[in-house]
Amino acid sequence: MGLPTLWGAVAVTYKLTCPLAQQHGLGARAVTSAVFFAVGTGLILHVRRALLRELRQARQVAGTAQSVLLRPLPPRIDGLAVAAAQMSADRGATIGGDLYEAVATGHGVRVVMGDVRGHGLAAIGTAAAVLGSFREAVHDEPDLGGVLRRLDRALARHLRERAERDGTAAEEFVTVLLLEVGPDGELSALNCGHPWPYLLSGSVVEPLSCADPMPPLGPFPLPADLSGPGCGHLLPGESLVLYTDGAEDARDAHGRFFSLPTVLREAVHGTPQTVLGAVLTALLNHTGPTPTDDVALLVLQNTRRHGLGSGARGTARPATTCPQPTTHLT
Repeated sequence: MGLPTLWGAVAVTYKLTCPLAQQHGLGARAVTSAVFFAVGTGLILHVRRALLRELRQARQVAGTAQSVLLRPLPPRIDGLAVAAAQMSADRGATIGGDLYEAVATGHGVRVVMGDVRGHGLAAIGTAAAVLGSFREAVHDEPDLGGVLRRLDRALARHLRERAERDGTAAEEFVTVLLLEVGPDGELSALNCGHPWPYLLSGSVVEPLSCADPMPPLGPFPLPADLSGPGCGHLLPGESLVLYTDGAEDARDAHGRFFSLPTVLREAVHGTPQTVLGAVLTALLNHTGPTPTDDVALLVLQNTRRHGLGSGARGTARPATTCPQPTTHLT
C-alpha cells in the first residue's frame, strides 16, 4: 500500500497547495488533468502488477498441487514403456475428474484409469481420494479384488465426510479400470463402468475384452465375486491404450464422434509417445483447442525381452470380434 498512498498524497498536496491548481485557466486545467491522469495511471499499473504477481503465485501453487495428485509417470516401469497425458475441460486447470496411475509392485505392474462424474475443480477431491487409496493398496493387496474393495471403501468414506461437511448428500460415482501386468505379461483386469482399453497387436486394434463391466463405484455395492475376465498376455511389442470416455465421446462442429480406433490403426506400430501424440493431435484437430470433457490417455507397451512363445496368442486370449461396450456414464 506504500506506493498508492504516496501517489494519492502527491495528488492531494498538489490540489491543495499548488497555486496553479487553484486557477481556472485552460492551461491550469490541462496541467491539473495531466497530474491526475499520471497518478491514476500509476495506480492502475501498480494494481495490475500486484494482481499478475498473485496470479502467478496461485498458478505455481496449483501446478504443484496438481502434479502431486496426478504426478508424471516415468517413461519405463518394470520393462513396460509408458506414456500418459490428461486434458481438462476447465480453462485454467491442468487436471479435472480423470485419474490414472501406474505402479511397479511385488505383484506386477498395476494400473488404474478412472473418471469421476463431472469435470474440473469439483471432481479433484474425489479423484484424490481414489488415487491415494490406490497408491497404498496396490502394495498391500495380493489381488486386484482387494485393491478394488479398498478403493470402494475410500470413495464411500470421502463422500460421507463431504456430505457431513457440506450438509448435503454427495451423489457421486467413479468409473474405474484396474489392470495388472505380471512379470510374464499375464493380464488381469477389473472394470467398473469404464471403457475397455484397446490392444494394439501387429496391425490389429481391438478391445482387450468384451465382458460387461460392473457398475461404477459409488451408487451400488461391489459383488461378492470379483474375479475378472481372462485377458491373456501382453506379448513383447504389443501395446495397451487406456482412455476415458472423453476421447470417444468428443464431437466436432458437425456433431460427429471422434474415431479413436481409426487413429490407433494409423499409429499401431509406434512407441507409446508416438501413439499418444498421434491421438492428442487428431483429437484436438477434431474438437478444436478446448475439449468439452476431460480426456485422459495412458499407453503401455511391453518392451521386455522374454515372453511367451510365438504360438501363445491363440491359447492366451481368444480374438475379440464384438464391439467395445458403451457403458460410458460420465
